[in-house]
Amino acid sequence: MSTPGTLYLLPNTLGKTSVNATHPEEVLGIIRSLDILIVENIQNATRFLQWVGSTVPEFKIEFYPLTKRTSDLDLLEYIKPLRKGRNAGVLSEAGLPAIADPGARLVELAHKFHIPVRPLVGPSSIFLALMGSGFNGQKFQFNGYLPIDNKACSLKILELEGQSKQHDISQIFMETPYRNSAMITRILSHCKDETRLCVACDVSLDTEEIISKPISEWKKKQKHPDHTPSKWNKRPVIYLLYAH
Repeated sequence: MSTPGTLYLLPNTLGKTSVNATHPEEVLGIIRSLDILIVENIQNATRFLQWVGSTVPEFKIEFYPLTKRTSDLDLLEYIKPLRKGRNAGVLSEAGLPAIADPGARLVELAHKFHIPVRPLVGPSSIFLALMGSGFNGQKFQFNGYLPIDNKACSLKILELEGQSKQHDISQIFMETPYRNSAMITRILSHCKDETRLCVACDVSLDTEEIISKPISEWKKKQKHPDHTPSKWNKRPVIYLLYAH
């Protein structure tokens, strides 16, 4: 039986950048060597490869789509080349694969078949936002997307605030960009004045903004052009709450 290949977990950029400030040269070298890529969106993946530069020619790369709807049978097919000794890479739409990302299912399967998994260094909006927030970096919880329903979302925000206060935890979550204005308005309406909110927007991009302060200060300045909730609409945002 042949020695299995390695499944590389490839970091993507968090948005369009003209220069590389996020990927070590060793990581770029590995990406350039791969001719099997398991990706969420092939078109977006090819744009990333153009950004990397000097990769295997696109027509020679085998692309396999991986979304939350990908079947278990498809995943087994994706694993076959690795079991025969070929290397492959998993690429997320943005940031790190397998974190808030369907790639975790493939990684689980790779471990099941004793295929080496190698995560590579790159940008994570979640951890960069936590680093820039000034909140507790020893105890934190990532909650993904909150409920879409208005009432359920409001109750979840209050629950996260209460857990943060009780257990000294930084709470981290996301929202679909076009609902950012509603999310910020909801947070300001429901959270206590002393609770701290960090809005980390366009992390690692030229337009990056990380603003961290108590809810009371957010309320005072929410009508200012630089702080109005609508300012964040249609932009990628990570939210952090800290009640301590």
